[in-house]
Amino acid sequence: MGVLSSLYTGVSGLASQGEALGVIGDNIANANTTGFKASRAEFQDIVAKSLKGILGGNQIGRGVKIGAVNPILVQGNVDSTEKVTDLAIAGDGYYTLRGSDGESFTRDGSFKFDKEGYLVTNDYQRVQGFQADDKGIIQNRVADIKFPRALVPAKPTKEIRLDLNLDSRVQNLKVFDPKNPYDSSHYSTGIEMYDSQGNKHLVNMFFVKSADRTWNYYGLVDGKEVTGAKEDEMAQVTAGTVTFTVDGKLDTEVQTLSAFNFKGGSLQNQQVKIDFGDSLTTDKGLGIDGSKQYGKESDLISWRQDGAAAGTINNLSFNDEGVLTALYSNGETQDIAQIALAKFENPEAMFKVGNNRLKEARDSGAPALGAPGRAGRGKIFAKSLERSTVDLALEFVNLIQNQRGFQANAKTITTTDELLGEVIQLKR
Repeated sequence: MGVLSSLYTGVSGLASQGEALGVIGDNIANANTTGFKASRAEFQDIVAKSLKGILGGNQIGRGVKIGAVNPILVQGNVDSTEKVTDLAIAGDGYYTLRGSDGESFTRDGSFKFDKEGYLVTNDYQRVQGFQADDKGIIQNRVADIKFPRALVPAKPTKEIRLDLNLDSRVQNLKVFDPKNPYDSSHYSTGIEMYDSQGNKHLVNMFFVKSADRTWNYYGLVDGKEVTGAKEDEMAQVTAGTVTFTVDGKLDTEVQTLSAFNFKGGSLQNQQVKIDFGDSLTTDKGLGIDGSKQYGKESDLISWRQDGAAAGTINNLSFNDEGVLTALYSNGETQDIAQIALAKFENPEAMFKVGNNRLKEARDSGAPALGAPGRAGRGKIFAKSLERSTVDLALEFVNLIQNQRGFQANAKTITTTDELLGEVIQLKR
């Protein structure tokens, strides 16, 4: 009976419009959920009845159903925050998480460190990243991102680099006397270095012009700091010779003494290279980068050394490539890990498991892990969060439309009920 079928058609409309209202309500409820993507209910008609069989045409519809509920994967606004562990993705990709229920993915970058030092989500899923080796070089090895050790060990000085100018106008040649170094040298300066236990030592460098374009250097430290030295005298720990070309460029550099034997349980005969730059003969360089001999007052332009004292963590920060870097109290910085982003061929097919997390589905494809900003993956913004993509104005318009649709389908049912009542009245 055709009138009876319209009753079921109306019921299908009520069910579908009701489910669509649920989707809209979920969107509205998550208007402030970090990284949330609004979804849309997509309707499909039900197989119709054909009045002419296989000839086609003249079909009567049988109602409607929800064919799919798909997320609208557009970029949410990125808002700046002040929290170091807040991260936002601009572009494609998902953070990779591991927990008791296996691997999952999220766009919610409101992370924190737990009591064990792991970077986790608010429901304590551990964030995955590419790990760095002991030298801070990021490797292709994915594991939990963990807070680094609180104390970084001391690093003994292995090389001291000096960029200076030695005055070519010096005429009075001298013979260096370690017992009277200041009067027997043409120029002196002080630099710092570290022994194997992280103790700082001041090395006084003395430069003596011994011939035309030839300078000898001597490094002296306090005798109290050196094994076997007299405590009331300065102890010589390094010496060598540098030569220059006629146009003042660095030609050769030869280190003739390296005797850094510091007290206090430090490594004896610590080898420290004294480098003056890119020398022409010794380094086969150009003689441009480094020390020079020009006709101006001797002066130390810059210096650096590669040692460090033991240090504790002062700060942690992410950069816009998703690299976590630790800053230590001794001034050292070291990369710890880099956030790993997962990219899917069909991210719309992933299924939600709650707590802002999604899991891989059959139709989503397998996750392809990689670094942010590479192979189509999005960039990372530190101290930022991605807002929900829900547009409340649009959702309220959809709410009105689906409400009217629900009411119209309810009217179909009440009208059909009245018609069935007329049929029953025929017997009377």
